[in-house]
Amino acid sequence: MIRVEVVYAVRDASDVVSVQLPGGSTVRDALAASGMAARHPDIGLGALGVYGRRVSAETRLADGDRVEIYRELLIDPKERRRERAGKRRR
Repeated sequence: MIRVEVVYAVRDASDVVSVQLPGGSTVRDALAASGMAARHPDIGLGALGVYGRRVSAETRLADGDRVEIYRELLIDPKERRRERAGKRRR
């Protein structure tokens, strides 16, 4: 058995769940066991990572891994910086 954490962060909070899985389990297995999709119906599972490194849902996990569910960006970071710089110039 391996123990992994599944994390989903929203604007003002984060949801962290520890799950135990059989050896050889994947990111997809951890997501299903965590119940994140049921608690956060608007969750998008397109962008996933393990300790900040992008991975696919079929990536095998090791004991102690931290699976991260990334939210979609509302605005491109470069565009946001341009907007802030434009406001400062005025």
